[in-house]
Amino acid sequence: MINSKQAAIIKKDFKSIVSNKTMLASLIIVPFVFTVFVPLIFILAVHFAPEQLDDIEQVLEMLPESVKTGDTNHTILVFLINFVMPVFFLLIPIMASTIMAASSFVGEKEKRTLETLLYCPLSLTQIYQSKVWASFFLSMAVSFSSFLVFLIVVEVSVYLTTGSLIAPGLTWLFTLLVVSPTVSLLSISLIVVNSAKAKTMEDAQQRAVFFILPLLLLLFGQFTGVILINAWYLLGAGAVFGAISFAIMKKSMRKFTYEKLLR
Repeated sequence: MINSKQAAIIKKDFKSIVSNKTMLASLIIVPFVFTVFVPLIFILAVHFAPEQLDDIEQVLEMLPESVKTGDTNHTILVFLINFVMPVFFLLIPIMASTIMAASSFVGEKEKRTLETLLYCPLSLTQIYQSKVWASFFLSMAVSFSSFLVFLIVVEVSVYLTTGSLIAPGLTWLFTLLVVSPTVSLLSISLIVVNSAKAKTMEDAQQRAVFFILPLLLLLFGQFTGVILINAWYLLGAGAVFGAISFAIMKKSMRKFTYEKLLR
């Protein structure tokens, strides 16, 4: 449970992000690209230049029969929206959580407020947990609000170009409620610990690359048909990521010391 003192630290971290124009811009620009710009490019490409997408017809053959329609263009849109775009919503929470998690302790050092934070009536474990939850809540807020924008943009665009709507598939439910939170928590738990040892936020953000690269490979696999995600894959991945993230958090909290923070 989060007590009132931990809630105060979380609130302070949120305010620091909002007051930092560079960080706030990053939180807006990256989701905007993935929720507005990229979906519009996909939808307009299918509508105005469908012949350019002939290469993915072999991938469409791998789709479940339930999502295939007689209209090839409509099937392509279903594939892009329900099988490709969910991968972007694994990148969004990682990007958002990285911004706050990387600044969690190194940001306190740069602002010379770390000593004051350590004097607060909380244990070091509780401070660590507060930093983790602050990053997690931010990433989930950005993720869910991004999905709402994405859904509006996609449904309006698809309706204007095809005269019909495309319902989000089951992959979205597992992506948003299972995989996205666990991937975010895994990246946060590692980055927060790294932030305690880092000298600058750039140093603390380096570990995020290890999470982004596999997702880019997954995205490439989607387009080439090497691997096609489904709800069961996502559920399994979420369970694995969740177990790993909690194990890392438990281990990290044991190694978290005042000496490491004040170096």
